[in-house]
Amino acid sequence: MKTINYNEIEATKNPHVVEAKKIHETNYVQAAHIFLKSGQKLIKHITPVDVFFYVLEGSGTVEIGDEIKEVSKDTLIVSPSNIPHGWSNNSNFDLRFLVVKTPNPSLSQNRDIVRKIPKTK
Repeated sequence: MKTINYNEIEATKNPHVVEAKKIHETNYVQAAHIFLKSGQKLIKHITPVDVFFYVLEGSGTVEIGDEIKEVSKDTLIVSPSNIPHGWSNNSNFDLRFLVVKTPNPSLSQNRDIVRKIPKTK
């Protein structure tokens, strides 16, 4: 049995400049834990694979395509491949959610995703 403790994983650098920790990865799936402090956002971007989000704590605004919705703890959100999506935490509390990508995007696809994220100053 393999177990992974979120607190023992180091955050990965990302163009969103938020805490993101990859917690599981195989050829078939990639799962990451995202932590957004009050005022932080995940910049709108496109992922070439299907994604779903599951809110663990707090509430935030998720944008998928032209839809914008306020969501909170214990909500699952589906984001189809190639549709722009992003998040923001406009609350005064922490927001934590899982991001699950299936199938796992290849390294070259991940580089393409990063190129589609606007540069921040």
